[in-house]
Amino acid sequence: MAGKDTRFAAKIKMVLAVIFWGGSFIAIKIAVQESSPATVIWLRFLIGLLCLFPIILKKGMLHVSGWKDIGEYTLLGFLGVSLHQWLQSNGLVTSQASTTSWIVASIPLFMVFFGWLFLKEKLGKLGLLGIALATLGVLIIVSNGNIAGLFQNGFGAPGDLLILLSAPNWAVYSILLRKTLQRESALKTTFFSILFGWLISSIQFLVEKGWQTLPGLSPSGWMGILYLGIFCTFLAYVFYYDALQNLSSASVGVYLFIEPIATMLIAAVILNEAITWISLLGGASILVGISLVNKSTIRPQGEIDSRPGVPLKN
Repeated sequence: MAGKDTRFAAKIKMVLAVIFWGGSFIAIKIAVQESSPATVIWLRFLIGLLCLFPIILKKGMLHVSGWKDIGEYTLLGFLGVSLHQWLQSNGLVTSQASTTSWIVASIPLFMVFFGWLFLKEKLGKLGLLGIALATLGVLIIVSNGNIAGLFQNGFGAPGDLLILLSAPNWAVYSILLRKTLQRESALKTTFFSILFGWLISSIQFLVEKGWQTLPGLSPSGWMGILYLGIFCTFLAYVFYYDALQNLSSASVGVYLFIEPIATMLIAAVILNEAITWISLLGGASILVGISLVNKSTIRPQGEIDSRPGVPLKN
């Protein structure tokens, strides 16, 4: 069991990780205004890979068992890196960073729903109420409080739909990830998932001649990309896995709720995005809904939880 000081350090690292991730939407928003989403994705994960490589090499994890593992990492990389980041980066061209963070906060609900639907995991009345409340919160945010108009006129911003699609995509990815994490370390899985996802993203980067947009990046654009690569893809993941080793999955999950709040505050300062009562109301509904779902799925004391922990994040 981890000591008190170790657990305290893990909590600090977890707070830093979610703050870093909270700023990721702002960094993406800045970068995609100056370069193509494909270029931002390609550079971000290249930087992350270069930072992770020495650690993987030192730990002797730079190997795969065979084609089955390659196929598995390729699927995880496609869903969790190339497709997920394509949806979010393209969505943030028009969607607000704060709106994006609240929509992404609904990912645990999709995970629970898919687990109930496909894996026959138990979900009581409290869980169903939580899903309903969180869904209501998402609808409030993406419709800017006019839910009826949402079904008549569509989403407030074109990018909101792409962001919303990224949530169930990440949930499917996370369910598939559980199987891999039962036999492989989280650090190795992260590296190879990012590697194969980056290779897939390289296809679009080359087709679109993404290197041609690099001269158009301003110092703030480069700072945004470096922030995404170093803080969001490298440091946050390292801190995150350290927390997973020393804290319970439920504790780590609670810290993730800080992320949309951090995004909203950072976006208000850097992007001048207004903090509205609608976003606060919708966000509160999402957080209460997730809290109810968590309570409904907590296992009895003494029962072994075979789940590999909280899945990868943004």
